[in-house]
Amino acid sequence: MKTFRALSTAIIVLAAVFSTSSCGTLNTEALLAGGVQAIQAATLSDAEIKSYVGQYIANEDKQNTVLGENDPYTKRLRKLTAGITEVDGTPLNFKVYKTNQVNAFACADGSVRVYTGLMDLMTDDEVLGVLGHEIGHVGLKHTKKQFQQAMLVVAARYGLMAAGGTIASLSASQLGDLGQQLAGSSFSRKQESEADDYGYDFLVKNGKNPYYMAMAFEKLESLNANSNTSSAVNNLFSSHPDTQKRISKMAARAEKDGYKRPATKK
Repeated sequence: MKTFRALSTAIIVLAAVFSTSSCGTLNTEALLAGGVQAIQAATLSDAEIKSYVGQYIANEDKQNTVLGENDPYTKRLRKLTAGITEVDGTPLNFKVYKTNQVNAFACADGSVRVYTGLMDLMTDDEVLGVLGHEIGHVGLKHTKKQFQQAMLVVAARYGLMAAGGTIASLSASQLGDLGQQLAGSSFSRKQESEADDYGYDFLVKNGKNPYYMAMAFEKLESLNANSNTSSAVNNLFSSHPDTQKRISKMAARAEKDGYKRPATKK
């Protein structure tokens, strides 16, 4: 049943590519070849997904300013993530991007990237709350599913084929297209709620007051609502519906579990 659903998804996405293509002339042979790869993309193993994600994140690291190990931001991130090495068997690697945008993300291969804009806005515990949420999407396989869908479109568009199961090397344009597909995708309300719960438990597991998660979301919501500063926010909450309800849920859960709201440091 799972294989049938995966194949059905591939066929639906391919149909959408055929019907919405704006390339002028369709390369039918290439698209059919892409269909083979797209169906394979729907059933990619964890190892194959991580390999493709590795190519994507390597390209992202090249496109952004990655701060070195001696930079104060990196030292701060290393300190607050000390001992956090893996999620469900996937090793985590943390890096800082120098930008005033307020964002953070985690990928299916365990790559976690934090923007200096986010670190400037929040305390260490609040940053950790955001990271717990993003890492939750990895641990719950949300990022894997999201990446599979993006690969379906890119594979069909470029006519990619796997040769004997060998992972293809993606070109710069293909990686750029993949990035656009990922940027335009979003998690469902259910997935966001699940990641919230994961982040809450993540803070508790690491000896932190889970109330900090609600406080981190409050800062993001306030920043997004401020027209004078919203340009600095990289749409971290653009696909996160019902933010106020989510904040209230996290706060209520913390209070029920006996945690008090910490004093505001920033």
